Amino acid sequence: MTSASADRELSFLSASRLIADFRKKALSPVEVTAATLRRMEVLEPKLNAFVLRDPEGAMAAARASEARWQKGAPLGLLDGVPATIKDLFLTRGWPTLRGSLLTKRDQPWDEDSPPVARLREAGAVILGKTTMPEFGWKALGDSPLTGITRNPWNLERTPGGSSSGAAAALAAGLGPLALGTDGGGSIRIPCHFSGIPGLKPTFGRVPAYPPSPFGMLAHTGPMARTVEDCALLLTVLTGEDIRDPYALPRDGKDYRAGLEDGVRGLRIAFSPTLGYASHVHPEVAEAVARAARTFKELGAEVETVETVFPDPRPAWLTLWYAGAAKVMAPFGAEERKRLDPGLKVHVERGEKLSAVDYVNADVARTDLSRQMQLLHRRYHLLLTPTVAVPALEVGKDLSDPTREKEWIDWTPFSYPFNLTRQPAASVPCGLTRNGLPIGLQIVGPLYGDALVLRAMRAFETTYPAPRPPLAAE
Repeated sequence: MTSASADRELSFLSASRLIADFRKKALSPVEVTAATLRRMEVLEPKLNAFVLRDPEGAMAAARASEARWQKGAPLGLLDGVPATIKDLFLTRGWPTLRGSLLTKRDQPWDEDSPPVARLREAGAVILGKTTMPEFGWKALGDSPLTGITRNPWNLERTPGGSSSGAAAALAAGLGPLALGTDGGGSIRIPCHFSGIPGLKPTFGRVPAYPPSPFGMLAHTGPMARTVEDCALLLTVLTGEDIRDPYALPRDGKDYRAGLEDGVRGLRIAFSPTLGYASHVHPEVAEAVARAARTFKELGAEVETVETVFPDPRPAWLTLWYAGAAKVMAPFGAEERKRLDPGLKVHVERGEKLSAVDYVNADVARTDLSRQMQLLHRRYHLLLTPTVAVPALEVGKDLSDPTREKEWIDWTPFSYPFNLTRQPAASVPCGLTRNGLPIGLQIVGPLYGDALVLRAMRAFETTYPAPRPPLAAE
């Protein structure tokens, strides 16, 4: 085996496998981190997945981890495992630029957000910070700060967003774990486009600080290359933090427990369109319908439900526009000239909203949540496509401008479940004829994160997701 192929195989090991090998002293964190960093040097110029890399810091953390493993005293569940951080999370010692030219670098960066603190407490080796669109305003992988991030399946396609670099790095084998956020699909969309699993947990399951300008739409969650690793990372991230009044209490749950219990006997609704998504790419629709049939073969009762609720697009957009206006409140007219033009439009729309507009959207959110609570009295889970289309070409915000006005128009399945605060995940379920990944969305009842992970894992056993072409380099 050549050194390059050895590095590749090490870089694609799961976090769970790494921990097992560290424990047996079959591998060392130094060996794995060095291999990942060498691959990063080769692939990053093609991907542009990182806004900040710290090879020296990563190797220092790996050496400290190796010393702990040699003593048989690991720091936590992730000791020595490489991980990446979306550039939305405060990270001590590093700037958090949020994909924008407007964020001032010369300010104190002396605090970790709760998820970053949890990574450090668990002993993870932090490789760097990953790219995102400006202030996370859209589900695509470009920003004025870092330019275009590319998809390892096809470099002329976007990896999605706003957890853009996180998804691209994972799919390319640059670390097995990543921190992502999701306000309208920003974990699930890049997972769909990039062929990896990821979970938007129940709101508050993972504490957040500082609070998002997008309010309760914004969730934090795990992204990985295996469902077991998603469960492992969620186990590390959960629990209250005094800085987040909405954080759910730590329940002591290890989300890996029960992961192999399957879906036999579960009642599952499959909705191809939710009742309003009239333009789903035929290859996406076919792959997701096939995935729904697989759940039947796994022993679940699956019923097709054509209409679940009316399109909540107006409510979500109102809350999103308002959040965009809040983001820009501190900036003047000259600074705004440097914004992504699409974000500038959202800000202007948000500034025209009234308090009554906002309250009406919040009432619609509450009503949608009630409807989903009723649905989950009949069904344990809901299946849909994750996104209506495969990965878009880089540089495009719309899949079909003749039908779409906003980027959310090609992702009609993701944003409703930010409104309802429910756990929702994407798991790979196929490829288009052009070799682009397709994701299946699995939605669970409020607080049903473990059930969603269990269903993800059940499906994963039937479809081991392939590696992208770039992985061979």
